[in-house]
Amino acid sequence: MDELRRKGLETMNQVYSWDMPDMPGEYFALTVDHLFGTVWNRPGLSRRDRRMMTLTVVTALNLPDAAEIQVNAALQNGELTAEELRETAIFLTHYLGFPLGSVLNGVVERVLAKRQKAAESGRAEDPKANVSAAVKMNTGKTLEQE
Repeated sequence: MDELRRKGLETMNQVYSWDMPDMPGEYFALTVDHLFGTVWNRPGLSRRDRRMMTLTVVTALNLPDAAEIQVNAALQNGELTAEELRETAIFLTHYLGFPLGSVLNGVVERVLAKRQKAAESGRAEDPKANVSAAVKMNTGKTLEQE
């Protein structure tokens, strides 16, 4: 594994609190090497700034599955609190419209409820579960099928 791939995979795993293995394929390579190896490591913006922009984009594009990944990662990494995420939904509602803002609000509340239920039952967040959900969302296959 070359240095750019190592750095990109490390950054991707930090950004999403995942345990993503290196995977084959040109699309994965471009994502890891360019987006996470280069773009997410550029100076000038914090990870929190980048998270807020990404959350805005996936909300504007009406991608609730991607929003769920972003909300989970923001909470897991301590980048945004529950109240900040709720305020983000309110704020974006006024720029993107009620339907899209309400989708984000629903995502935030579902994620918070799942996390609360897991905490009450003594279960920790499973980074592999997030990876499997993301791989399935993008490929239609589970991580084990890849």
